[in-house]
Amino acid sequence: MKDKLIEEFKDILELEDETIEAESNFRDYDDWDSIAALSVMAYLDSEFNFSIKAEDFKQINTINQLVALMNKNA
Repeated sequence: MKDKLIEEFKDILELEDETIEAESNFRDYDDWDSIAALSVMAYLDSEFNFSIKAEDFKQINTINQLVALMNKNA
């Protein structure tokens, strides 16, 4: 799951030559904006059948935190 999320974040943030680590704060990337957030939330719903409220997603800063939340709610 974590690897799929990393790849999706790379696509959404258009990080072709950069890497994103699971512990990186994805909100610090230049291309992070509300559209990116919505894209991630839609991806979570379609790929993992995991819905997250916007106010809960605002508390998440890393892929590791997101994976932990998804595992907790599985």
